[in-house]
Formats: sequence, C-alpha cells, structure tokens
Amino acid sequence: MPPNFAFIMNIFYQSDLSLQTNSLSEEESRHCTRVLRLKEGDHINLIDGKGTFCEAVIKKADTRNCEYEIVNRISEYGKRNFNLTIAIAPTKNNERFEWFLEKATEIGIDRIIPVICRYSERKELKIDRLEKIIISAVKQSQKAYVPILSPVMKFQEFIKMPFAGDKFIAHCYINEERLLLKNKVKPGTDSLICIGPEGDFSSAEVDAATELGFIPISLGNSRLRTETAGVVACHTVNLLNE
Repeated sequence: MPPNFAFIMNIFYQSDLSLQTNSLSEEESRHCTRVLRLKEGDHINLIDGKGTFCEAVIKKADTRNCEYEIVNRISEYGKRNFNLTIAIAPTKNNERFEWFLEKATEIGIDRIIPVICRYSERKELKIDRLEKIIISAVKQSQKAYVPILSPVMKFQEFIKMPFAGDKFIAHCYINEERLLLKNKVKPGTDSLICIGPEGDFSSAEVDAATELGFIPISLGNSRLRTETAGVVACHTVNLLNE
C-alpha cells in the first residue's frame, strides 16, 4: 500500500482523478454502497490507471452517484524503470486467455497485444469484457497502472511495428540459437515477448520475426500451454527486474 495510507482493501477505478471532489461511476457506486455497504465518512482508495493512487472519504453514499473527497494523493505510484509488452495468440478456450490477462496483470505488465497467427483457432475477442478483467486484477493487486489491451492484430502486421527495446519470440522448434529468456533479458530494458497459439508459430512466422530483429528464446524444457507460457514470460521479466 502507499506510505501513510490506512490499510484499506477497497480500491475503486476512476479514470479521472484531477478533481478533489467527484463521484464514482454508477457501477462502482453500486459496488461501494450495496455490495461493500460503505457509508458516509468511510475511507476508500482510488486509482486512475495512469499511476495516480488516492485516499478519499465518502461524502454521499448514493447507489448511483457515490460522492467522495480526496484527502491524500500519490503520483506515479509503483512506476517501474522498464516496460513489458507481451504479444500473445488468443487461446481456443476463452477462459484460459482471460486467466492469462488476470495473472499477467497481477504480476506486472504494461501492454498486451492479441495476435492472430497461422495456427490460431480464435480470431475474435470481447474487448470490453477483457478490459473489465484487467481492471479488476489491477485493483486486486493494488496497482495504479492499468495495462493497455491493444486491438487484435495479424502476426505479419504486428512484427513490423516499431519497438525501442529488445524483441523476443518464444517457440518450440529445435534451434541451437534459441536461448533461455532468463539469460537474455536485460534488467531496466523494455522487452517485447511474443507467444504463439496452441499449435505454435509456423516455421515461416519464426523466420519472418527473426529477420526483423526478434530474438528466438525458450521458456524452459517443458512444453507449455499458450496462457502458461505468457505467465512464465511475464514472471521471468519481473523477477529479473527486482
């Protein structure tokens, strides 16, 4: 928790925290007053998803328009000296992809790019639902930054995107040049890691990415599910940056 803040588990998302006095959204107001049964005078924590973490006091406990007043504010709370982007193929089972988003957010990630590959079985996502899962995970893990969920992209378009840090592609082909991710990540450096679908990337996709500067890497000796590989990559980068 932020220094000098009371230990309060109730965290609410508010996209704009510029005003000292404001109201929660209708959804957050209902959760605050009906589910948690908080009342006037109770303290809550607020995040805007852009690094601001506030402590506030409820001024009006209305189920549709819960008013609050900010009494303590911290900017850039939990800001890191590196940026992590994971491009990952959506899984056939949507719940598994949702699980990845939740766990990667809890661990620490800055951007998720869903990519459609040759062997992808799912090509459409319900972005609104996924964004709600991400925000819920941000609140659960007491973070102040909400990861960006990019629109779905085709793999060939994605690999041509500019990126200032190190780019990696994880695959299961036998390749002497493929090294463990933990031995290639540089602490304090931005990283982009690409994880393929259940059927892995095609060899042509791996070759195309490598030609554009992606470094082939392995996540270990075990053959991992797509969502598990994404979480392992996320945890590896965060652990090496501690």
